[in-house]
Amino acid sequence: MTILEKITAQTREDLAKRKRKISLRDFESFEQFEADRKSFSDALKAKKSVSIIAEVKKASPSKGIIREDFDPVKLASAYIEYGASAISVLTDEPFFKGSLSYLESISRISPLPLLRKDFLIDPYQVKEARAHGADAVLLIATICEGNQLSELLAAAKEFGLQALVECYHEEEIQHLDWDAIEIVGVNNRNLSTFEVDLHRGVDLLQQAPDGVVRVSESGLHKPEDLKILFESDIHSALIGEYFMRQPDPGKALKAFINDFEEMIKAELPE
Repeated sequence: MTILEKITAQTREDLAKRKRKISLRDFESFEQFEADRKSFSDALKAKKSVSIIAEVKKASPSKGIIREDFDPVKLASAYIEYGASAISVLTDEPFFKGSLSYLESISRISPLPLLRKDFLIDPYQVKEARAHGADAVLLIATICEGNQLSELLAAAKEFGLQALVECYHEEEIQHLDWDAIEIVGVNNRNLSTFEVDLHRGVDLLQQAPDGVVRVSESGLHKPEDLKILFESDIHSALIGEYFMRQPDPGKALKAFINDFEEMIKAELPE
């Protein structure tokens, strides 16, 4: 089994347990369920440059613990202060040491839209995301079978959330129902080799129709990467591990944005 297959299998197992504890109807009594939602897509395309979705991420299957000093609300507050356009929150527990409680806690203090980043395979998880304060959910095309992606997109619409549809392969991009998609992302990491190829990701994103918000994901760690995205008309970059490894993630975000903007200014005609 690939790591993605292992994660998906574990997700199915954990999901069955959660369903026995909390029903779909129960989510409607959660305090955050009725809260107003923020527009994830508007936040990503608000800047004339490349917006940043800053990620709150403690660990990963390939790297283990990324940040020992992990306070999700403190990290999110720093991202808010220093220029993030949106925040991604890992909620997968077994492989990424995330939690839905992180999402809910951050939602109470964040003026920015929040993305639930997890392995969603059931509409239950979409409603669960809303109940814990998400404004958008990540939907990974690679793990969807049959009409599963369409069902999850319909659930997102039903529960008032936006969806970032993540692709890895060209076939996935080519088979998307663009009429149902507002935001598309491409993961720059090859799932077989774990190598990162930003240019391959850009090439795939450029196949999206006009009007669809385009997001580059994984392996972004220097302002020059944002410059490539800017020149390729990519709206946003999702960055997690780079910031999580810095002594002060908020200030690292600010420096990242400043360096990128200075780079762009330097190339503008006098």
